[in-house]
Amino acid sequence: MHALRTILLLVLCSLAGAALADRQQDPELGKLLQQALKAEQCFEDKFDQQVWLAAMEPQLKRILKDPAERAEILYHVHCESKRLNLPPGLVMSVIDVESRFDRWAVSHAGAVGLMQIMPFWPRQLGMTNEQLVRIPQNIRMGCTILKFYLDREKGDYARALARYNGSLGRRTYSDLVLTRLANRWQYN
Repeated sequence: MHALRTILLLVLCSLAGAALADRQQDPELGKLLQQALKAEQCFEDKFDQQVWLAAMEPQLKRILKDPAERAEILYHVHCESKRLNLPPGLVMSVIDVESRFDRWAVSHAGAVGLMQIMPFWPRQLGMTNEQLVRIPQNIRMGCTILKFYLDREKGDYARALARYNGSLGRRTYSDLVLTRLANRWQYN
């Protein structure tokens, strides 16, 4: 089953046409993604990590049945949120809206994985498309892209989320993510 999913993923990525999210091909963002992929693993405060897991695991359990995959997602969301100074609940909300926590998800535009990373990034960064379904790499790249747009938009969540989604000028996606943040993934 895993091999079939990988083959399907590679075929879909190769067939993906141009999409609005292609506008993410900013050279500065590419450099940040290269640096992020080389960054050291995170060494977390174990107490802080346990509080995060206790707060988020019950909500994620309703959506994602595999306990090992849940733990891996929660670990990497927490780690990357700390590394980049992102609200971890915002990251969870983006993943919820983008893929419903399905690391095998492929959008109509060819975006892949939990945070729906566009398939041009692996080619530009010397990666394989298969790496996009790996939880650590997908979350690290998605968080780096989200942080880039939050910085560009000076902390304006709605505009940054619209840039992330390739829907700048429309509120539908941003509103959906922010509603999920308020109703499901709020974390202080």
